Amino acid sequence: MSLSPFHLAIPVYDVPLARAFYNDVFGLEEGRSSDNWVDFNFFGHQLVIHGHPKTPGQENAHTNPVDGHDVPVPHFGVLLEWDEWEALAERLKNQGIEFVIEPYVRFKGQVGEQATMFLLDPCGNALEFKAFKDKSQIFAK
Repeated sequence: MSLSPFHLAIPVYDVPLARAFYNDVFGLEEGRSSDNWVDFNFFGHQLVIHGHPKTPGQENAHTNPVDGHDVPVPHFGVLLEWDEWEALAERLKNQGIEFVIEPYVRFKGQVGEQATMFLLDPCGNALEFKAFKDKSQIFAK
């Protein structure tokens, strides 16, 4: 089974600032755009930033405890290959990105072991990037 690319539209209260972040930090290719929105190729998926007043979640993120860390809710991101995740983590560290949760391996030695990291875009949207060495563990219980 092949995966279909997802489409996700997120609110940003400063389109130029968010546009620069997704361009500069991740080097994402832009698609269509206007003054109020921008399409990005987000690791093969369509991410759209839309101008929108600041949401309550962007002002005060809710969290849930997972493996001893406070995971921001809501959040979105992608599953990368392990080496891609490691390269992205190193690149983000070298750029001085402030992490909500520093890159680490959670559930180490357990079912579902995964590399993960969380950060915020400049408008307060939480992003998670993760990888599994064993992809059969993605939905394992």
